[in-house]
Amino acid sequence: GWEWAAKNGFARILLGVHSDIRFPVSPNVRVVVPENIEFHPDDLNNFQTMGNYFQAIGKITIGRGTYIAPNVGLITANHDLTNLDAHLEPKPIVLGEKCWIGMNSVILPGITLGEGTVVGAGSVVTKSFPEGHCVIAGNPAKKIRDLSCVQEES
Repeated sequence: GWEWAAKNGFARILLGVHSDIRFPVSPNVRVVVPENIEFHPDDLNNFQTMGNYFQAIGKITIGRGTYIAPNVGLITANHDLTNLDAHLEPKPIVLGEKCWIGMNSVILPGITLGEGTVVGAGSVVTKSFPEGHCVIAGNPAKKIRDLSCVQEES
């Protein structure tokens, strides 16, 4: 805790890194339009991981208890294929409660992941899984395991 606070404070106060963001963000994380991100204060850890990219041109909602591993990209607006200098209309991303987004994954615009969704490392999520309680993985991500029965057993 204290080591992170010292590094973050140094970067934020002395270097001005992320000084415009109202919540602590590691200098190793990129946040675009931070006011469009909604999350529970207990989950500030998601903004301390190495290499994450939160492109919140549209709204990003992160459910309580969700963990986001290093090098994850959450992208709410893609480039227009007919004009690469322009972005398409942004679409929100909603991550339900108690999700786990594996390292090096990318969540694309308009995606909703229901509660308890696990995204395998290196996945590209191109469609929503609003029912939750499942493991998705691959490029494009597909449901590879249902976790509903596992949850009922616990």
